[in-house]
Amino acid sequence: MKDGRFKFAFIVICVLALMSILSFFSPYNPLKWNVVPRDLPPRWPHILGTTSQGQDLFWQSTFAIRNSLIIALIASSISRVIAVIVGLIAGYKGGRVDTILMSINDSFVVMPLLPILILIASVMRENLTMVTLGLILSLFGWAWDARVIRSQILSLREREFTYTAILSGTRTFSLVIKEYFPFIIPIMFSTVINNMIWAIGMEVTLAILGLTNIEVPTIGTMIHWAVNYQSMLLGYWWWILTPVVISILLFVALYLLSSSLSEYLDPRTRIQRIGKAG
Repeated sequence: MKDGRFKFAFIVICVLALMSILSFFSPYNPLKWNVVPRDLPPRWPHILGTTSQGQDLFWQSTFAIRNSLIIALIASSISRVIAVIVGLIAGYKGGRVDTILMSINDSFVVMPLLPILILIASVMRENLTMVTLGLILSLFGWAWDARVIRSQILSLREREFTYTAILSGTRTFSLVIKEYFPFIIPIMFSTVINNMIWAIGMEVTLAILGLTNIEVPTIGTMIHWAVNYQSMLLGYWWWILTPVVISILLFVALYLLSSSLSEYLDPRTRIQRIGKAG
């Protein structure tokens, strides 16, 4: 893949993934305060500086990236399963089943998700772990993608190979897995990354509002503590800049990765590439 967007996104994702792996080798406990001198600007050995809580920003960032990615992966993985199941059943079965499933789907689409998530997080704040937050986000992050998958299945259902498979006695499960799934995979790849962006954005929003477990380092909780301690007003720019830059890089890289993969996996662009190669 010669797409410059993909190369940039891949490099950024690899760097952030490496930072998350480094968290396992951290010399500091991310939950403890006053383990390093406070409010130091970036300099060796604290290359990103330290906070007013006496925490090293670099090592804190490694934990934050890892935890935010875990939340995003939990949310996107489970929501993909729900989206694929709902989209496949609704698209293939049609009729009353489609009507019922799409009515449920549309109710999730029109829901004001942020106020609902704020309410749930407020109620469950004391017990809101990373896994719990990921599960909650997964229950609200599948509806748009289920409708996209349903549309694809509706199109595939009317094609000749579907009628041929049915007339030849192919079972429904085999038809869906062998014939339909290859068309669904590109959608799954692009939507899983888009859902990760959404999940990380929601985590950051809830954490800034103080509605998650703010003791656990994530990108959102890092911003929360920096804002809470008025780091910009006090001149500790490195404290607020670190999580903001990380979040921007992560969002941009995931978006570019999603768009480049979607374009690469699109059957129409593949045909064009084959034509050019010929």
